[in-house]
Amino acid sequence: MRFSSLLSHLSAVDAASPRHLGSDPEIHGAQAIDLAGEGQLCFLESGSGLTAALAETGGSAVLLPCDEPLQQQATERGLAWVALKDPRLAFAEALDALHPRVRPQAGIHPTAVIDPSARIGAGVHVGAHAVVGAAAVIGDCCILHPGVVLYHDVQLAEGCEVHAHAVLHPGSRLGLGCVVHSGAVIGSEGFGFVPTSSGWRKMPQTGQVVLEDGVEVGCGSTIDRPSVGETRIGAGTKIDNLVHIGHGVTTGRGCALAAQVGIAGGARLGNGVILAGQVGVANRATIGDRAIASSKSGIHGEVAAGEVVSGYPAIPNRLWLRCSAAFNKLPEMARTLRKLQAAQD
Repeated sequence: MRFSSLLSHLSAVDAASPRHLGSDPEIHGAQAIDLAGEGQLCFLESGSGLTAALAETGGSAVLLPCDEPLQQQATERGLAWVALKDPRLAFAEALDALHPRVRPQAGIHPTAVIDPSARIGAGVHVGAHAVVGAAAVIGDCCILHPGVVLYHDVQLAEGCEVHAHAVLHPGSRLGLGCVVHSGAVIGSEGFGFVPTSSGWRKMPQTGQVVLEDGVEVGCGSTIDRPSVGETRIGAGTKIDNLVHIGHGVTTGRGCALAAQVGIAGGARLGNGVILAGQVGVANRATIGDRAIASSKSGIHGEVAAGEVVSGYPAIPNRLWLRCSAAFNKLPEMARTLRKLQAAQD
C-alpha cells in the first residue's frame, strides 16, 4: 500500500502530525532501519543507537520521533516520513496493517475429539487432533490449534487462542482474549510433597489456575495449580517463553516476565512488575507495584514498590552497580592490602 494509505492505520496520526510524503512510495514490508531496503518501512526512536543509520538506510519510509533535525535529514535523503510521539507503537500498528492476520475458519476438524458434555460457543475453530474434555466450556470466537488438549472443567472466555500442543489441566480458567502459545502447560500439578519416614508423600493439588483478561503465555512456559486455592495471573500480564510460575503465585495487572524467569510457590507480585531474563523469585517473596528486577537477579524477601534491584541476592540497582565496578578492582585492592600488612609486620 502507499505510505499515505498506511498512515490511516496509525492511531497517533492526525491532521497535525508532521509528515513528508515525498513520492508517496509503495510500502510492501518492514525492516530494521539499518537493514531496510526499497519499499520497506522502518522506525527510529529518540536516543536510539541507530540514529546514524538514518543517513544510510535503504528504506523508503520511516516513522520518526518529534525531532526536527532528524526530520530534516530524512527529507534531504528523499525518505517519506511521519513524526510521532511513540514511533515503536506506530510501527507495531503498521505491521498489523502490512501483514493482516488470517483467522482460521470456524468449525471443528473431523479428527478432533470433543466430549459430548463440552460446550462450544459460536465461531469457534478447533484444529486437527485437538482434545476437549468433559464439562469444558469454550467461549465464542476462540481458536484451538492442532493438538491442543483441554482437560475436563477447563473454561475459556470469548476470543482466546491456544496454539498447537499447549495443554490446559483440569479447572483452568482463561479470561477474555488470552493467548497460550505452543507447548505451554497451564494448571499442571504444583510441586507439593510431604516428607515422611518412608519417603515423600504427595500433596494433592486440588486448586486451579486463573488467567485474567488479556494474559499471554509464551512457548514452553508452565503455570502450576496449588493444593488448595488458586494461582492467579493478573489482567494484561505478558509471559515470555520458558517461564515457570509455581503453585499459589499471584501477580498483579500488567506484569512482564521475560524468558527463564522462575517464581516459587506463594510469591506475590504487584501491578506492573517487570522481571528480566532468568530472574529467580523465592518462595513467598513479595514484590511491590512497578518494581523491576534486572537479569539473573535473585529475590528472597521483599522488594518495595517502584524499586529497581539487581544481583544475587538482589540489592538496589545503584548499589549493585557500585559493587560491580569495585569487583574488577579486587585483585589490585588485595595486592595493596598485602603490601600494607607487610609494611606493618
